[in-house]
Amino acid sequence: MKITCIGGGPAGLYFALLMKKQNPAHEITVVERNRPYDTFGWGVVFSDQTLGNLAEADAPTAQAIEASFNHWDDIDVFFKGEKVTSGGHGFCGIGRKHLLNILQHRCEELGVRLVFETEVTDEQQYDADLIIASDGLNSRIRARYADSYQPQIEARRCRFVWLGTRKKFDAFTFAFKQTEYGWFQAHIYQYDADTSTFIVETPETVWRAAGLDAMSQEESIAFCEQLFAEQLDGHELMSNAAHLRGSAMWITFPRIVCGQWVHWNGAVPVVLMGDAAHSAHYSIGSGTKLALEDAIELARCFDAHADKASALAAYQELRAVEVLKLQSAARNSMEWFENVERYTAMEAPQFAYSMLTRSQRLSHENLRLRDAAYVADYERWFAQRAAAQAGLPPAAARAAAAPPPMFTPVKVRGLTLKNRIAVSPMAQYSAVNGVAGDYHLAHLGARALGGAALVFAEMTCVSADARITPYCPGMYAPEHTQAWKRIVDFVHQHTDAAIALQLGHAGAKGSTRAMWDGIDQPLDRDNWPLISASPQQYLQGISQTAREMTAADMDRIQADFVRATLAADAAGFDWLELHCAHGYLLSSFISPLTNQRSDDYGGSLENRCRYPLRIFQAMRAAWPSHKPMSVRISAHDWVEGGITPDDAVQIARLFKAAGADMIDCSSGQVSKLEKPVYGRMFQTPFADRIRNEAGIGAIAVGSIYEADHANSIIAAGRADLCAVGRPHLANPAWTLAEAARIGYTAVAWPKQYLPGKQQMERNLARGNDGR
Repeated sequence: MKITCIGGGPAGLYFALLMKKQNPAHEITVVERNRPYDTFGWGVVFSDQTLGNLAEADAPTAQAIEASFNHWDDIDVFFKGEKVTSGGHGFCGIGRKHLLNILQHRCEELGVRLVFETEVTDEQQYDADLIIASDGLNSRIRARYADSYQPQIEARRCRFVWLGTRKKFDAFTFAFKQTEYGWFQAHIYQYDADTSTFIVETPETVWRAAGLDAMSQEESIAFCEQLFAEQLDGHELMSNAAHLRGSAMWITFPRIVCGQWVHWNGAVPVVLMGDAAHSAHYSIGSGTKLALEDAIELARCFDAHADKASALAAYQELRAVEVLKLQSAARNSMEWFENVERYTAMEAPQFAYSMLTRSQRLSHENLRLRDAAYVADYERWFAQRAAAQAGLPPAAARAAAAPPPMFTPVKVRGLTLKNRIAVSPMAQYSAVNGVAGDYHLAHLGARALGGAALVFAEMTCVSADARITPYCPGMYAPEHTQAWKRIVDFVHQHTDAAIALQLGHAGAKGSTRAMWDGIDQPLDRDNWPLISASPQQYLQGISQTAREMTAADMDRIQADFVRATLAADAAGFDWLELHCAHGYLLSSFISPLTNQRSDDYGGSLENRCRYPLRIFQAMRAAWPSHKPMSVRISAHDWVEGGITPDDAVQIARLFKAAGADMIDCSSGQVSKLEKPVYGRMFQTPFADRIRNEAGIGAIAVGSIYEADHANSIIAAGRADLCAVGRPHLANPAWTLAEAARIGYTAVAWPKQYLPGKQQMERNLARGNDGR
């Protein structure tokens, strides 16, 4: 096979040598526009795992690379005059120039033809059976065949510059500096015996405010030297981009995603590889890793498949999944650094922890495996801080044991919760005429006994026509209050959990069947009229059509919510939540997808929130001041033109000003056109933004199903509580079971269940997973 690689970076060179090694009969040429020793980067970073992949693919190359690496285990974070160190990270750095020289040498050794100083304007000039487009972030070939490759290129919001220094760093160093213009950060790592990469980064707005857009290259370097003088210790910064003038040395990162990686010119495939196909932010050091692993996978696919089409289909299928995972982590990391200002109210220990876990690939237990002493110290700091904030006396706070973060207390108004786990409100469709009965007593009582600090009852409706289904519980008749009081009394008498009531109105999503009879499907008979912010039909052509609310409707429903609030207090609930999410009545006001009103309750976000805020304020006035109130919102509609996470921050600010204590951060279920992006802890970033930008307590929800998830979220300050739903359906004692699974034995169990605690802990200690 005749193969031409356009671009002599890591992807093209490594693929060429792997294919030549695989079959010496291949005629392989690599065409590069630069000279053999030209390069415009400093050092590149690999993890220990990547080194293992390279060793398996081609041992001589891996050995030459490893012999040239500078290896480190520690990460140092400098913030607000403090230094935080964690170890065990296992990374290596190598000069980009040296890496390319190793790959070039190995190519020549195997018989690959290398052509330098050649600009390719038309890849079809080469007589080849396979063209590899490894021509980098600014790929001409990708641009030429954009209709085939379907690239999405997004310029990000930070400016950064690649510099170097002769100062040696014995740890991967992150330094954060506040200036009168805003925050700057440096990513620093040593990659050979006497040189370190020194990347300086800041948001575009800060970069312009500092005047860097008008500075010469020399002035920019001097600015950075002065800013990071503490880290440089008298050493100079160097640029290897003399060809760039002035502000051109500061660049923005392009996030690249391609829908397809192969274009066919007749019988000749043109295949994207490395940065031409995708990009991953430098903050997780994975651009070169992705390029080399692209090359490894494509070579494997050609070895495993008899024809080009099958090999290329397998290549894209396999690599697209792995690249998506890494790009997702890289995006999380990139957005953290773009929004450093969001986290600067934190103290240094938590700021550093947040930075370490920013990608969501590195969790609490991952950190413990890497550096148990660091995690133990952090848990002590976090627990003492939590105890003090919960109102324990200073001496007790200092002496507090160091439970995992999810088992630390938190105080909200006059209520102190024993830990950070809540049972999510989950519809059970088991009430009779709105009355919560024995089923609810058993359901909620079991979960209150199961270790969670706060148990939410499902959405409880403020009138008969506010119900989702005929089987939803209500709080609009005396018998409802008595039924709920029975359940609340049980929780208070037999457990140390608190219990919350979520009040809501179904709006256009009402008068439907129970979930197991057809979720969101209208009732066959006995339907009731529906109302919404604007006329709408939730399921087009299927649902009832809701009419637009009038001023009289608004007054009546406000009175319903206030009456239900007073009843909730009479029943003894500890916490009250207003449901403003998921397309129900109050949500229909907030989302522009469902609110087309032209009065004071439509139009701008502030206007659309006006009625939900009016309801909330009336409830807050009726609810005892020492008891907390939260609001559940849909922080993302997942539909173009709907609510975005930016909007969610503003919504949270409005409810905070109205007296809310926490925002319960859910998303979606407003429109059937939604396209949510699911995954582990997929809604936690909404809680993170709301807590750290709006400055209000946040509850994280959504695919939180392990103690490790909850510990990571709470420890990093991404939320104050984790609400766990479906895992609590499967196991009412999920919280207690997770405590045992992670070896935390100090958690209190109901005295009646202590034999079970002892046996579970013994079984887990023996390693048989409790069976």
